[in-house]
Amino acid sequence: MILSYPAKIKYVAEDKAYLVEFPDLPGCLTEGKTLDDARHNAKEALTGYLASVFERNFKIPAPSDIKGKGVYRVEPEPEVSVPVVLRKLRETRNLTQGDIAKVLGISYQAYQRLEKPGKSNPTLKTLERLAKVFDKDLRLEFA
Repeated sequence: MILSYPAKIKYVAEDKAYLVEFPDLPGCLTEGKTLDDARHNAKEALTGYLASVFERNFKIPAPSDIKGKGVYRVEPEPEVSVPVVLRKLRETRNLTQGDIAKVLGISYQAYQRLEKPGKSNPTLKTLERLAKVFDKDLRLEFA
């Protein structure tokens, strides 16, 4: 499960900059002087936005499938995407953090850290075990 959101990027002549807006995430905006800057800043803005929403236990909207001219898919940094994906997978199966910790054979607190942005730093072995628990394939992609 790859977490990515559509970002609309358009050039605003009067500002001489590219404006980035995430239609699925109200208030998540950024800009850049070049398209590359805008795309880089979009990743940072998305990461910060999702971490903030996640930490406050607000519901994170599912990414839509918006396509078209000027629409780019943006993935947050792994330190945020891993906890968000883990929580979504766990909640769709109506499991608690304690349930998953028990299956993995780790403490409840250790599992809690896996679902905490900025604190989650799972090993590859842990990711493999989590993939089995959630009946998913683990794939690493380098873009």
